[in-house]
Amino acid sequence: MSGQVLTSRGAHPAGPVAAAFEQRIRAREDRDLAPNATHSYPADRRDEEPDCGLRTPFQRDRDRIVHCKAFRRLKHKTQVFVAPAGDHYRTRLTHTLEVTQISRTVARALNLNEDLVEAIGLGHDLGHPPFGHVGEDALDGCLAERFGLSFMHHEHSLRVVDTLERDGLGLNLTVPVRDGILAHSGRARQPATPEGKIVRLMDRVAYINHDIDDALRAGLLSSGDLPARPIEILGDTGPTRIDMLVHDLVENSQPAGDIVQGEIVGGAMGELREFMFGRVYLGPEATREHAKIRQVIRSLFDHYCAHSGEIPDSIPPGELPRRVTDYLAGMTDRFCIRTFEALSVPVAFAP
Repeated sequence: MSGQVLTSRGAHPAGPVAAAFEQRIRAREDRDLAPNATHSYPADRRDEEPDCGLRTPFQRDRDRIVHCKAFRRLKHKTQVFVAPAGDHYRTRLTHTLEVTQISRTVARALNLNEDLVEAIGLGHDLGHPPFGHVGEDALDGCLAERFGLSFMHHEHSLRVVDTLERDGLGLNLTVPVRDGILAHSGRARQPATPEGKIVRLMDRVAYINHDIDDALRAGLLSSGDLPARPIEILGDTGPTRIDMLVHDLVENSQPAGDIVQGEIVGGAMGELREFMFGRVYLGPEATREHAKIRQVIRSLFDHYCAHSGEIPDSIPPGELPRRVTDYLAGMTDRFCIRTFEALSVPVAFAP
């Protein structure tokens, strides 16, 4: 029909804004983006589909991530502290939002693609299992011992968007967003785009600083415990440190044409990260529940390996280790605990 635009939901009348949208975005990006920035068009997807008349391909990816089930489950997944007694501790969702916000600040300052950074940031942790990195290590150990396989959350994040969402159809995200999600972890290869490199680094900036804040709130640290040299360089509050790290990154990255930190500030961040691993992430207070978490994950893993028929039909067909992993990794902390209790506690004694 004349004057209509075909979208994924069908045809609708094309107004003047939609008709000129792509051309306007292309012209703006040609004019304003840095030479190494990733442009929004053309969309590179596994399955070709018509573009939206009012959103760039990366905006559509962002929207698909925000509206997917795995994103909503992040609010009930642990960041560091398991079942904290307080309303202000970070969850995997608040961490995701903080990473995305800081990353967009860097992208705008460097004239890179903010929409791409936002989509990667919002999707980077969709594959985290319950109980944070402790749950990830437990699931990895179960797979290694029983099947000789491994589990890494960044790889599972890609599986979530590629395969598990939309009842097995996946979200059909663009290649740059998928690359940024897969490569955001320090255990993965470097991202292919500068926008992906921003999220990879800001993920670390965010968790170091908000985990310090949570550790202080929990009484695991006092301000005097923090190592003097990195605090002197970066600042004595979380906002001050993040501001210093962002400014340092931007000022060093712009002349380099790449995403790089300064030696002094980057070194100070590394020292602070080492301190957090020694005192908080692997410290006795934070790890006192780890054995229990591993027991819960292992018990559920063994159970569903022996009773695969109990895995819901919402999990796509596949080999046994894959289906068990998909089911367990998608659980929230509280659903995981309820499932464990249902399998382990007699009904008469259940809470």
